[in-house]
Amino acid sequence: MKTYLVTGAAGFIGANYLKYILKKHEDIKVIVVDALTYAGNLGTIREELKNKRVTFEKVDIRDRKEIKRIFSGNSIDYVVNFAAESHVDRSIENPQVFLETNILGTQNLLENAKEAWSMGKDKNGYPVYREGVKYLQVSTDEVYGSLSKDYEIAVDLKIEDEEVKKVVKNRKNLKTYGDKFFTEKTSLDPRSPYSSSKAGADHIVMAYGETYKMPINITRCSNNYGPYHFPEKLIPLMIKNVLEGKKLPVYGKGDNVRDWLYVEDHCKGIDIVLRKGRIGEVYNIGGFNEEQNINIVKLIIDILKDELSGNNKYKEVLKTDINNINYDLISYVQDRLGHDMRYAIDPSKISRELGWYPETDFETGIRKTVKWYLENQEWVNEVVSGDYQKYYNEMYKNR
Repeated sequence: MKTYLVTGAAGFIGANYLKYILKKHEDIKVIVVDALTYAGNLGTIREELKNKRVTFEKVDIRDRKEIKRIFSGNSIDYVVNFAAESHVDRSIENPQVFLETNILGTQNLLENAKEAWSMGKDKNGYPVYREGVKYLQVSTDEVYGSLSKDYEIAVDLKIEDEEVKKVVKNRKNLKTYGDKFFTEKTSLDPRSPYSSSKAGADHIVMAYGETYKMPINITRCSNNYGPYHFPEKLIPLMIKNVLEGKKLPVYGKGDNVRDWLYVEDHCKGIDIVLRKGRIGEVYNIGGFNEEQNINIVKLIIDILKDELSGNNKYKEVLKTDINNINYDLISYVQDRLGHDMRYAIDPSKISRELGWYPETDFETGIRKTVKWYLENQEWVNEVVSGDYQKYYNEMYKNR
């Protein structure tokens, strides 16, 4: 039985990953480590915490003593590190906490894993590790910087690699706004305090792999979307504001391009890299779903109008007149400082080597996401009100 240590599993992607691996693998145990900062919501994983295979630890990854205690008390096989400060706007306002959590916290995990897994040294002085262990760092495409936007209107995406063509054969309408893509060989060129802190963490992970021959992998993903996304992020914020009849703030002209990845597809990618990825390698996980922010917002408006018009139950969560749901809600606001123009991942390597591909096209995924939020307003209200932060005390006060 493998024991996973999953940090940040009360957050958006981490929570979805926890749900995925518990369904996928019956022969695992999971130790969840989360500091429960503003984006950590135990209510998201309420059912998973009832599972006898899951143990929860309210611990900050920067806490050397507590992380050491967890490693000393458990035979951990895999570390999957989601724990990070991740909101760009917040990093612009307060860079220091991003450096402390994302870089120093990562190094603390690595050092404790190295100590726990080391069984001695080889003839050259390198540590020898217990069989079957691995550290996986979940990173972001933002460490690569910004790509040029070469087309105002998306053009057909041409895939040259025959193996990649095979894995995306069921995908239709693949488009792109540019000629270049992020690959694993792209130089790191972060532009924000957030992405710089993630790049720093990636360098530390690679350094442990090189200097100590530690078994590591790094995954770098494009923008995730799907259930349980904290409502300050673009897609859930737009859904929330439409339902309340509020303005939809769009940075600049709304022409910035992002590659969107359905969160469950991302979780599948992470787990296949953890299980089958070559030691020391970086794998890009992207969605083949490039789109301008303004088009995302308009699509959300269209889908909400459609779903609300045909479902009386959904109308119960609407706090405005349905006729107010239109493009007039869009409000262009001052652009973000240093706003990257375009991100686009080439996931050919993980497709060729491991057979992974993004199964969910954006229009399917975004409709599933909109419907999830319509059907889970209790979760949204709990997050927005801050009541979710009380759940830890309610659940653990007598323990």
